[in-house]
Formats: sequence, C-alpha cells, structure tokens
Amino acid sequence: MKLFAYLFAGRFRIVSAVLAAYLIFNALIRLGLLIFNGDWTLLTPATLLPVFAAGFLFDLAAACWWLPLYALLAAFWPDRWRVPLLAVSVVLSALTFFAWSFVGVAEFVFWNEFSSRFNFIAVDYLIYTREVIGNIRESYDLRPMFAGIGVMALLMLVFAWRFLRQAAAPAGMPLRARLGRLAIFLLLPALSFFVVDARYKEFSHHAQATQLAGNGHYEFWHAFRTNEIDYTRFYRTEAPEQAYRVLRAELERGGPQHFIAESPLAVERDVAGRGPERHLNVVLITVESLSAEFLGVFGNQENLTPNLDRLAEQGMLFTQLYATGTRTVRGLEAVALSIPPTPGNSIVKRPNNDGFRALGAVFAERGYEPLYIYGGYGYFDNMNAFFSGNGYTVIDRTAIPKEAIHMENIWGVADEDLFTLALGELDQRAAENRRFFAHIMTTSNHRPYTYPDNRIDIPSGTGREGAVKYTDWAIGDFIERARAKPWFANTVFVILADHTASGRGKTDLPVEQFKIPMIFYSPGNIAPAKIETLASQIDVGPTLLAQLNFSYRSRFFGHDIITEGPRHQRAFLANYQTVGYFEDNMLIELRPQQRWRLVDPVSGEELPASERGQQLLSEAISYYQSAAEAFRSGILRQP
Repeated sequence: MKLFAYLFAGRFRIVSAVLAAYLIFNALIRLGLLIFNGDWTLLTPATLLPVFAAGFLFDLAAACWWLPLYALLAAFWPDRWRVPLLAVSVVLSALTFFAWSFVGVAEFVFWNEFSSRFNFIAVDYLIYTREVIGNIRESYDLRPMFAGIGVMALLMLVFAWRFLRQAAAPAGMPLRARLGRLAIFLLLPALSFFVVDARYKEFSHHAQATQLAGNGHYEFWHAFRTNEIDYTRFYRTEAPEQAYRVLRAELERGGPQHFIAESPLAVERDVAGRGPERHLNVVLITVESLSAEFLGVFGNQENLTPNLDRLAEQGMLFTQLYATGTRTVRGLEAVALSIPPTPGNSIVKRPNNDGFRALGAVFAERGYEPLYIYGGYGYFDNMNAFFSGNGYTVIDRTAIPKEAIHMENIWGVADEDLFTLALGELDQRAAENRRFFAHIMTTSNHRPYTYPDNRIDIPSGTGREGAVKYTDWAIGDFIERARAKPWFANTVFVILADHTASGRGKTDLPVEQFKIPMIFYSPGNIAPAKIETLASQIDVGPTLLAQLNFSYRSRFFGHDIITEGPRHQRAFLANYQTVGYFEDNMLIELRPQQRWRLVDPVSGEELPASERGQQLLSEAISYYQSAAEAFRSGILRQP
C-alpha cells in the first residue's frame, strides 16, 4: 500500500484513474463475453476464479502500456502554461476511453465470428480494411454501436473526473520526486513484456475459459508478434531423418508406394492409375462455411439443402471428411497443395508461395487449363497472387459487368452470378475444345447473409440458415444450367466446404466442428456411393485424380480416400497456433513451446500417456515438421 500511495501521489492520481478505469472496464468486457458466449458450464467457482484471476494479470500487463503518457503529463506539465492540465487530461482521457470502448465492441463482433479473443486473423484484417469495415457496416446497425461506445466512454470519464480534477492541482512535488515516479511507469511496459507470458492463461483445457482469461489489447499485440511461426523453433520436433522415415512409413500404410529414392521431399512418389486415364473436365466448388450439420443427409431437419441432398444421393458422398482449418485460405491451401496446415498463416498468404506442383499443375500436364473463379476481388487473402503464381488462370468479380449482377455485398457477388460467370468461361473453353479444371469459390454463405429476393422462402439478411439455403439453391440452379451444356456428360463436379460455420467448442480443436461434406457428382462416370472413411481435406486432390485414373508424380501429403484411406484413417486440424492430428478416436494437439497433449476429441479431457499415444505423437510431428520444413526450405516447390 505504501508503494501504491507513493506512485499515485499528487498529480500522479491521473495515472491511478486511468489504471482503475482500465481494470474495471476489461473485467466487465470479460464478464460480458462470458454471458455472450452462452456456455453455462463455465459458471462454476473452479472455472470463474481462474478466469478472472488470470484475466486481471493480463489486464494489468496491458494497462502498463497505457500509463506512461499520463505519467509524462504528471511529471512535466508546467503550472504556468495557459492551457490548464485539467482540460488536457480530460480530452486525452476521453480519447483513450473512446478507443477502449471501440476495441471492446470490436471484441464482441470478433467473438461472434470466431469464438475467440483477437488473434492473427484480426491482424490480417488490418490489411483488408475495405472488406472488414464493409462487412461490419452491412452486418450490423452501427448507430447503436457508436452510441454505446460514446456512453461507455462518457461513463468512464465521469468515473475518472474526481481524480482528474485532483491531479490538475499545482505540482507541489519536487522535480526529482516526479522523475523517480516517471521512471517506474516507463519501465512497466518492458517489465510486462518480459514477465507476462501468453501461456499463463492456459490453466484449463476448456478453450473458451482460456480465451476469456485473455485481454484484447494483449492478445492483438501477441498475435502481431507471432503471426509467422517457425515450426522447428517453437514446436516439438524429431530428428529430420526420423521424421522422414516415419512419414514414408505412414504413406505406406495405405498401400505400396513408389517413392523417389533420392528425393529430399519424403512424400515425393510416382502414383500409377488403376486403368486408362479418363480425361473428364472437372468443376470443383468450395462452398463458403458449409458445415456438414446443415445438410439433410447428415441429419438436419430444416430442409436447408434439398439440392445438395439430392446430389449426395445421386453421387458419391463422403461422410467423414474434416476441414484443415477455420478460414477459407486453409481450405484453398489443403485442396490446391494437399499439405497439412502448418502453424501461423496459410501458405496462400505467405511470401514465396508460387511454383508449387499444385493440383492444377497435374491437370495442366494433360492439356487442361486450370481456372480459379471467385465471386469477390481476388486480391483479398492474396488469392490472385497464389493461384496465378501456381499456374491457374484467375477470374474474379472484375470480370462481371455491373448490369449482370443481381446482388452483391462486400464479400462478392451473389453465388448465382458467380456461377453464370463460370458457365460462360467453361462454355468458351469447351467451344475451343480445351479441357478445363475449374476451381470455383463461393461467397454468399457469409455474414451479412444477403442474396437476391424471391429465390428461397427465407428473407435475405436474416441469418445463416437463409444463406445456406440460398447457396444450395444457387448450386442446384448451376447444375441444372450445366446439364443443358454439351460438356456436362464429360464433367465431374466436386462440391465441398472450405471450412465450417463455427469452430466453437471446449477444446482448441473441437473435432466435430471441423466436419464438412464432400460430393463427387458425375452421372455416367461416377456411381452413387457413400464413403464413410475418416479423411482430411488434404486428401481431396489425390482422391479426385484417382477417380480419373491419372498417373503422375505426386508431391502431395494426402492420399486417395477410397483405396488407401481405409488402411490409414486420420485427419489434420488447425486453429491459429494449435495444430492437431486425429486418429483412432484420439487427438494429438501440438502447441508452441514444444507442448503437446493427447486428448479425447469428445470430452476434451486429456488422456493418460500410452504407447499408442506416443506413436500418434511421432506421426503428428513427422507430418507437421516435414510440411513446415518443406515449405521453409523451398523443396516443396517443383524442381
């Protein structure tokens, strides 16, 4: 208490006012997020006390970065200046409190979308301010938001008024005493940086509890610093030779492999087709945020996907496919490169992400033109650079005349307009007798959930269910329009999600929240079937190529789900800094600082150590370490 009285004496009361306001405000934000999250299993003393205790520590650490400016005012503002200290401190405090309130509201918006405090996605979104701000404007009524921000800032200013007024009195303190206090406040940010560790909030296996314990400002800064993560430095590793051997042994579990003996890339091998190659056109549609739980064939009773359900019955349905991540770029990475989701940013967004032997390259060798067709602007998430740098012809929203657009929002045109664009491009290639491999990425199943009127029985902009049903309508309409084309009979349609609609759960990687649908549809070419093999999004490309009986040089980490998958059923999952390996109903989580856990994927509880657990750990490390090193060193690129 003596130290407290010493630090906040005289004019330095202004610092105490800001500190108290910050701690109270962030405790209330934490409480609000707890209520907003709606998981009432957290409302026990054993959970709440650590959440708020750890939260107080992170709030205190973050507050240290706000205090030096006010300490400088208290130390150096001359009494004789005509502008009184009270006026300056009130204006500065009002701006500070407004900034806190703005960030607080942003935390609720971010939590609603990602079930998380700020992370590297929030850092990424600083780059794409147009899309992000536009999405917020189209999804939310900003008037009550800004009114609430103003009210919160005003309430904090009222709370701090007495302290501000007392601090505005003449200094009444020798300069030496003021400089001593200032030195302490200037040292506090460095102290908080080196002493407080992000791992302090990992007191629980409950993912939502650890997220609530964080502080928005601290989490944003931490994400900014760790946006790119060196796997070999921060994650558990094995000797490279051991990882190489384990990875090749893993691939051989699916069947005999023809590895390239001297290749520095463990997965490089020659894949032989099981019959004459079938040079069918391919249209691969990745659907925005299409969780398996939305489809009737997975048990949904709301009739949101009648067209997809029909295609699933008439085509080949994969019932145990899992997305590699929670963002579009993760899905695109997995499908195009067939690589596990290494920590940090997706390869789609990293530098030096061109020149790979992507899925499109295998088709290009056979005279196909690989196309990437997107309903938004392709600069978003670096899609244009990634796909064009890997041999695709990129066609995006800029190719659609304004008069041809029925509806658009900040993310892109309505899916029906995207499909109209795609049909025109495919017709053009077919008329020139050119085979095509077209990867189409939809946008409509995304907040603000808007779409053209009179398409479905759910009004536009009312929620996720309407967006799902509209996307289903647009896909059904696209298939019917394609059916009238001369190239339809010689085309395979592959429909899958880029990721699910929610990654929320008790663990960092709630396995069932990663399940997505996939359908192969090609009447006369692919017989109806239901494939119940556990598989990963990285297996999509190899499975498609196997259906076409292609023989090719593979640099893919994935395998054919149908022939190899039953002998080696596993999935790869990632969420920000945690990467996972799911096999034998057990989940290996790999985390920074060489940490790992063996988890029950249903309960989220940690499982006891076992020989099988150690084997899975070795497998997980081999996949992730090999993938990360292959990208970092450049050997993933084509020779």
